[in-house]
Amino acid sequence: MKLALTGATGFVGTRLLGLAVDNGIEVRALTRRPMRASPGVTWVEGALDAPDRLAELVAGADAVIHVAGVISSPNAAGFEAGNVAGTAAILAAAKAAGVARFVHVSSLAAREPALSLYGASKARAEALVASSPMASAIVRPPAVYGPGDRETLELFRMASRGLVLLPPAGRLSLIHVDDLARLLLALAGSEGPHDRIYEPDDGRSGRWTYREFGLALGRAVGRQVLTISTPRAVIAAAARVDRLVRGDRAKLTPDRAAYFSHPDWTVTPGRDVPPSLWRARIDTETGLAETARWYREAGWL
Repeated sequence: MKLALTGATGFVGTRLLGLAVDNGIEVRALTRRPMRASPGVTWVEGALDAPDRLAELVAGADAVIHVAGVISSPNAAGFEAGNVAGTAAILAAAKAAGVARFVHVSSLAAREPALSLYGASKARAEALVASSPMASAIVRPPAVYGPGDRETLELFRMASRGLVLLPPAGRLSLIHVDDLARLLLALAGSEGPHDRIYEPDDGRSGRWTYREFGLALGRAVGRQVLTISTPRAVIAAAARVDRLVRGDRAKLTPDRAAYFSHPDWTVTPGRDVPPSLWRARIDTETGLAETARWYREAGWL
């Protein structure tokens, strides 16, 4: 299989790229910056707003896995450009090149388009993929964690200090980045089912309450922790303060505050992946401990 990949330099994309190469798959990967030569990988310098570079990326590809996207932006325009226009551009390039399969990495946030600008943009991107004539699969990962992830790093740091601040009471699903990477490759293969939306997770019965997750983080770092559910109003106020202090560089935007405060980020029954194609291999307790070790060895924790 010849694979075209966007988002190859991000957290999920990096692990996916490594897995693809390990499986003997020839990959063309989009990058915004010069990259070192790597066996099995052809780097294509460009971006989603450069049609000629996208045409080069997808030329001769059997499948496209579209991982790239914007998860945080100070305004709607940033989400529209990165998630909607970017998806439209890679879809157009893939269609013009005669690519057979298209795998789109979305988000559970797409289920709640009225909740956040991010979720609305992911929902619009999904609609573009669903209307394409190519055989496609849409994957809505829940919270993704694993070695190298900077998004969950602060949670591990809080756990190492013995206090984990959590959203208001609710539940979530989790998936290890390597399990997600295996699923994306399986869906890109010629035998993978298509024209469906999948919501994969670690397979834990009942999923996770936020408090259970906080306690699991404590076990991962070897600490007993106190977990505190943060009221929605406090999270919203913190987002306003972050915006005042850091402006467009704010991490906790009002958009993300609304997303974090939602009570149910568990996967939807009936959107699971057929076990004959894929099932999670990494137990989350084990995966969290492995991630904590990686953070320590890297000097992040």
